[in-house]
Amino acid sequence: MTTYVYDFSEGGRDMAGLLGGKGANLAEMARMGLPVPPGFTVTTEACRIFLATGQAPDGLDRQISEHLAALERAAGKRLGQVDDPLLLSVRSGARFSMPGMMETILDIGLNDLSVLGLAKTPERERFAWDSYRRLVQMFGSTVMGVDGSHFEAALAAVKQQHSLGDDTQLDTCDLIRIVETFKDLIQERTGEEFPQDPAEQLRRAVLAVFTSWNGERARLYRRREHIPDDLGTAVNIQTMVFGNLGADSGSGVAFTRDPATGRPGVYGDYLPNAQGEDVVAGIRNTVPLQDLAGLDPASFARLRGYMDRLEAHYRDLCDIEFTIERGTLWMLQTRVGKRTAQAAFAIASQLADEGLISEREALGRVGGEALARLMFPRFATTDSSEVIARGVPASPGAAVGAVVFDSAEAVRRAAAGEKVVLVRQETTPDDLPGMVAAQAVLTSRGGKTSHAAVVARGMGKVCVCGAEGIVVDTRHRRFSAGGVTVPEGTVVSVDGSEGVVRLGSVPLVDSDVMRYFEEGGVLPADGTARQPVRDVHRLMRQADAVRGLEVRANADTPEDAARARRFGAQGIGLCRTEHMFLGDRRPLVEAMILAHGDTEREAALAALLPLQRQDFTGILEAMDGLPVTVRLLDPPLHEFLPDRTELAVRLARGEALGTPADPHDSELLAAVTRMHEENPMLGLRGVRLGLVVPGLVAMQVRALAEAVVVRRHAGGDPRAEIMVPLVDAVEELHLVREEVDRVLAEVSLETGVDVTCPVGTMIELPRAALTAGRIAKEAAFFSFGTNDLTQTTWGFSRDDVEAAFFSAYLDKGVFPVSPFETIDREGVGRLVRIAVEEGRAARPDLKIGVCGEHGGDPASVHFFHGAGLDYVSCSPFRVPVARLEAGRAALEANGTDASA
Repeated sequence: MTTYVYDFSEGGRDMAGLLGGKGANLAEMARMGLPVPPGFTVTTEACRIFLATGQAPDGLDRQISEHLAALERAAGKRLGQVDDPLLLSVRSGARFSMPGMMETILDIGLNDLSVLGLAKTPERERFAWDSYRRLVQMFGSTVMGVDGSHFEAALAAVKQQHSLGDDTQLDTCDLIRIVETFKDLIQERTGEEFPQDPAEQLRRAVLAVFTSWNGERARLYRRREHIPDDLGTAVNIQTMVFGNLGADSGSGVAFTRDPATGRPGVYGDYLPNAQGEDVVAGIRNTVPLQDLAGLDPASFARLRGYMDRLEAHYRDLCDIEFTIERGTLWMLQTRVGKRTAQAAFAIASQLADEGLISEREALGRVGGEALARLMFPRFATTDSSEVIARGVPASPGAAVGAVVFDSAEAVRRAAAGEKVVLVRQETTPDDLPGMVAAQAVLTSRGGKTSHAAVVARGMGKVCVCGAEGIVVDTRHRRFSAGGVTVPEGTVVSVDGSEGVVRLGSVPLVDSDVMRYFEEGGVLPADGTARQPVRDVHRLMRQADAVRGLEVRANADTPEDAARARRFGAQGIGLCRTEHMFLGDRRPLVEAMILAHGDTEREAALAALLPLQRQDFTGILEAMDGLPVTVRLLDPPLHEFLPDRTELAVRLARGEALGTPADPHDSELLAAVTRMHEENPMLGLRGVRLGLVVPGLVAMQVRALAEAVVVRRHAGGDPRAEIMVPLVDAVEELHLVREEVDRVLAEVSLETGVDVTCPVGTMIELPRAALTAGRIAKEAAFFSFGTNDLTQTTWGFSRDDVEAAFFSAYLDKGVFPVSPFETIDREGVGRLVRIAVEEGRAARPDLKIGVCGEHGGDPASVHFFHGAGLDYVSCSPFRVPVARLEAGRAALEANGTDASA
């Protein structure tokens, strides 16, 4: 019979797929001998069965009952007994951390009788009724579906009636009244009473946690973090321990290093006389964890010892939740902590220095997206006179945006193209859509371990928490700070590194890491580089030492080529020649298109030739000694002509006014009309254009060949390659190759310089991928154009569909991430593998790369490494990301952990 429930003593950290991250780590801490409240875990497999069938799997109730009975025997008390009852917490625990996205229910087992037993002594009365209040509120909203705002409003009304500042000031009588109000609310809203049977409470709580896996906020978070939808969540059932028993009790969250900067030390938050949910919810401002040393020295010392043990055991930054109950320390959770980009690089370097991990493992602890965040700009000024609010620097970076006060408004404005800053007293999981939409998050409550801080760090969003100087007025949609009233829509600048907010838009400057790459990736000899730059330099060197993939750049100008080289590019994988035909050269292209006969067309091409040669010369100079792959003209020719409607309107207006028509405009309209295509991206473009427009290929090849000669005469080492786009059939490539070879031979003969340029093709159509073995016989190299390959494989146009239905497709799980963002491994990826295998079988020395947008996407880089490509090519600014990920891909392939 399938086992659906495991005691903490039966698991370990290697069982995260079955027990979820939280359950596996609770079992690991128990195995290490740390003080973990006893409990057991219901597996993710049970959850998946429930989600698929709507029913708990056979035997689950019995297995839970058996483990509960063992728990009761060990505790010496039963769930629901009147005198000092056993109480339980029921918490979610997915394979990958999803902070606050699923449900938790505390104090399971309390009812109208057992609350009296829990409150049997006067000093425990308030605690007992506060615990009952929490259960009814959590159970009512999470399990029974009552809108949580009704409970919050009722609670706020009692506090307002007595002019109380927070929940801790409510006395026992207040709490008894609130419990009755909450139970009445449940009866009114659901038609049923709050259940008094503890067994029913437990059963329904477990199923509610299962159900929360498919809740809106959980699905949104998984989509944002690229977590698969089919994993399910485990459920952890654990003996309650109480941090709300008085001044000698409390709860907190600790990090073994600063998750914002990576600095070693004591970091975290502590809240005396509080449960753990109060800490992460941000409803009361915490004190720094260091203050625990004065409040409870013995517990603080034990906690520090456990923190050191856990970090050494996990060999990484650990995020730890704990509760102190009447001076006894309990460890409630540990996990590898989320961290900022800067902290990721810092911690990896530190752990390598301390000998906890190897240099290669350090590379596996960082990722390309974290590197990209370090390359973001920062504010140009730190003038403190401009500051209107200060808070906790919870997630670093610089962001400017218009203030909004709720998630819906953030989403609405962001969808309209406006940058926004979400301002809340504290965020809840329901604010996730607004946090995704916002550039930054600002809260008046909470600390580095609040919901806002943890989620923002995980998403790379700027965040300032606990800005106590601001008063958030959501009713009137404004906040006040430093004597200034800030209404919704006002632009503010949020500095997540310093924890400050400034009015208006503060200028941005490049980051130190960006400057490092702009200066060629070399540390200054005087040792003045800041620590984040040194950490990046160290791990980039490691990535370059182990990676097998070359990294090239997509660049069309000498300036872009030079920047790409400074950023570490090993050549140009895509030089688009169509960009050279725009601007003041457009009339020459028009002349070529409108030419009457060979003589006029040849004259137009002759005028374009020296301009193209000049462009190619500059790019070959910038990339001297490195390969430069030049793609022949790709888009339809009508893209170089004026808009058809605009021309027709201009001519019609002139006719209506009696103004003689411009003959050139009439000729252009006739040409545009003649060349009009219903679907031009599947029409006359690419290799097809070269085969039907005489002289076009010859002009481009001659310009490139003559540029090679110019660079050779200048003592350079030009390495030009010619790439033919949109090839469907080997015959197309054969015909173009004949013309290329003829022109190269002519230039060689005319100049006395042997000009040899490898000729290859883009694989960007399914037919090309499926006939790659034949095409390889005519090609020196392949380069996958994954943008067009994705469009033609899926059968949709990127420009049309992303706004039209991608959001719905992501919501419905048709694909987990846009196939234009990360390579579609099952479809497009399979075509890539087929083309690589068949191409290399026909031509073992075939060079293969990719030049689509996927070349700079971290997940796609790992796929291309596994598929056996020689290089990836991406925009210059993504070159460092691709280099880093290429190194991590090599480690992953060799069995070294490359998880970020």
